[in-house]
Amino acid sequence: MDATAAPPTSTQEQQHDGDGRYGVLLYYKYAEVPDAPALVAFYEAHCRALALVGRVRVGPDGVNATLGGRMAALEKHVEEMSSNSLFDGTDFKLASCEDPLDERVARECGFTSLSVRLVKELVTLCSNPSLTAPEISFAGRHLSAAEFHLVLQSVGTSTNSEAATEKNDVVVLDARNLYETRIGKFDVPNVETLHPDIRQYSDLPLWIDEHTEKLRGKSIMMYCTGGIRCEMASAYIRSKGEGFENVFQLYGGIQRYLEQFPDGGYFDGKNFVFDHRISVGSLKDNILGTCLICGFTYDDYTSRCRCSHCRMLVLVCSTCQDSTKEYVCELCLRNGKPCCPTSLRQDCQTESELSESSAYGKPSISNKVSTSKAPMSTGSEQLKKLRILCLHGFRQNASSFKGRTSALAKKLKHIAELVFVDAPHELSFVYQPKPHPCCDKPSPPSFTARTKFAWLVSPNTSCHTEQEWKIADGPFGPLQYEKQTEGLEESYTYLENTIAENGNFDGILGFSQGAAMAALLCRRQQKTCGSPKFRFGIFCSGYLAPVGDLDSEPIRLPSLHCFGGGGEGHDRQIASRASTELACMFEEDRRTIVEHDMGHIIPTRPPYIDRVKEFLCNFM
Repeated sequence: MDATAAPPTSTQEQQHDGDGRYGVLLYYKYAEVPDAPALVAFYEAHCRALALVGRVRVGPDGVNATLGGRMAALEKHVEEMSSNSLFDGTDFKLASCEDPLDERVARECGFTSLSVRLVKELVTLCSNPSLTAPEISFAGRHLSAAEFHLVLQSVGTSTNSEAATEKNDVVVLDARNLYETRIGKFDVPNVETLHPDIRQYSDLPLWIDEHTEKLRGKSIMMYCTGGIRCEMASAYIRSKGEGFENVFQLYGGIQRYLEQFPDGGYFDGKNFVFDHRISVGSLKDNILGTCLICGFTYDDYTSRCRCSHCRMLVLVCSTCQDSTKEYVCELCLRNGKPCCPTSLRQDCQTESELSESSAYGKPSISNKVSTSKAPMSTGSEQLKKLRILCLHGFRQNASSFKGRTSALAKKLKHIAELVFVDAPHELSFVYQPKPHPCCDKPSPPSFTARTKFAWLVSPNTSCHTEQEWKIADGPFGPLQYEKQTEGLEESYTYLENTIAENGNFDGILGFSQGAAMAALLCRRQQKTCGSPKFRFGIFCSGYLAPVGDLDSEPIRLPSLHCFGGGGEGHDRQIASRASTELACMFEEDRRTIVEHDMGHIIPTRPPYIDRVKEFLCNFM
C-alpha cells in the first residue's frame, strides 16, 4: 500500500435534529495559529454567547475542541469556524444526543462549564521534556472510514496464498488507553491487532519503542476515538525511518467509522468518548467488557469506579460495587500492587471554618514546622498512617491552619498525620479602615496580630516589618489572588528544602492559595523529575495561579479537588469555576471532584468527609 497519497476530503454532512436537541461537537485542526491568545479570547466570547460547554485547547500548532450544547448553537459555531480559513478541511463531528442526565458524570467530564486554555501543544505524545516531538507533517496517510474498512475486508476475508502473505504484512494498532479498549475495539479475522494496554497517551512512545520489530516493514492501520491521537503517534512511528513508511490512520476515528457502518463493521463493542455520553455503540449492541470483580459481562463506566493505586477507570458491576473496597486494575496487578480492603469509620460531625483576607504583602523568610499527630488504630493490623504536607492559604500561618483543621485531623486520626508549614513570605499587618461614629480617623484593630504568611505575593507593594498595624494599600477583593504573581521561585526552593529536612511525604494538601502552590509544586517536580514526588494531592478551594509554566501536559497525580459549588452556599472568595480550572490541570482519569455547599472551608461532615476518607484509604 502507498502511504504517500493525499488525504481524502471530508464530505459527510451533519445531521440537524432541531433547535431544542442537545448535541456534542468534536473537531481538531493542526495548523499554524498566527495569534493564539486572540483565538482563545474569541473562543471564550463566542462559545459563552452560544451557551456552549466543554473544552477548547488552542496552541501554536492548532486547535482541539470538544463542545456540548443545543444543536442550533453548535451548528452556528460550526458555521462561524468554517468561515475562518484556518479551519479549511476540518472534519466537524457533530452528533445529537440526550441531555446530560448525571450531573456528576458531566462535571467530571468537563461538561458543566466552558474551559478554554492556551497550551504549548495540542497533545503531549511524550512526557519527557528532553525528547523532541515529531513533525506533524510526518503523520500517516488518512483513510476514510470506507477506505479503512475496504483494506480490512480485503486482508481479512481472502484465502489464497497471496492474500495470506498480505495479511502478515498488515497490523491494526489501537492508539487509545486500556480503559477504552476494554469496552470496544476492532476485530478483524486473521489479522493481528495490537493493543498497547497503556494508562495514558504519553506512554505510547515507549510501547512503540519496545515493539518496533512488530511494526517494522508492516502496513500499520492505526485508529483512535476521533483521529487526533493518531496524528502525532503515526508521525512518531514514521519518524523512525526505513521500514516504517506505510502508516495509515482512520480519518475521523471510530466515530466516523460507526457513522459509516452503523452495524459496527469490524468494530466490536462501544466507542469510549470523553463527554457525558461515556460511550457510543453500534447496532450490534454486544458487550466486550467484564466486571473486574466477578468477571461477568459489563461495560458501563457511569459509576466512575477507579483503581485505588493509579486512579484509572475500572469496570465494576452494580452488584460488586462497594465504596469501602479497593479496586486494583489489570496493570497494577501485573506490577504486583496489593489489594487491601479498608473499612471507613465515622467520627463526630463538626465543621472546620477557614477564612482568608485578600490583603497582600512583601516577603521575608520564615522556617517553622508544626505537626498534628494521633495514635495508631488498635485494629488487628496496624496500618502505617499517611504523612501529608499541608499548605495554608494566603494571610494564614501553620498554627492557625492547624487550629482551623483540627476537626479534619480528628476525622482522619486513624488514617493520616498532618504536617503544617509556614509559607516563606511574611506579610505586613494591614487592615481595611472602617468609619467610626465617634471619631474622624479610623483606628486599627485593638488585638495583637500574629505573623501571617503567603506563598505568592503581589508585585510593587509596600511592606512594614514593624509589629504594628498599617492601613492596606487598597480594598480587599475576591479576585485579589489574580494579582499575586511574585515569590514563586522562593516558595519552590523553600518547599523542596522543607521536604528534604522533614522526610518524605505520601501526599500534599493545600487550601486556597496553598492549593494553587501545591499544584505548581507538583507540576515543577513532574517537569524536573519525570513525575511528582507525592503519591496523591488534595486541593481545597484551589485555583489556577497566574504564574508558572502552564502547558498541555496534565499533572500525572491522583488528585481530589474539594470546593464550594456554584449554587447556594457557594465559595464567595474562590469561584467554583476557578477551582474547576485547577482540577482540569490534572489527569482526568485520576482526579476526583467533591463539590459542597459549605462555602470557603474544608468540610468535615458527611458525605463530604466520607469522600476524603475513601480517597485516602486508596493509598494506605
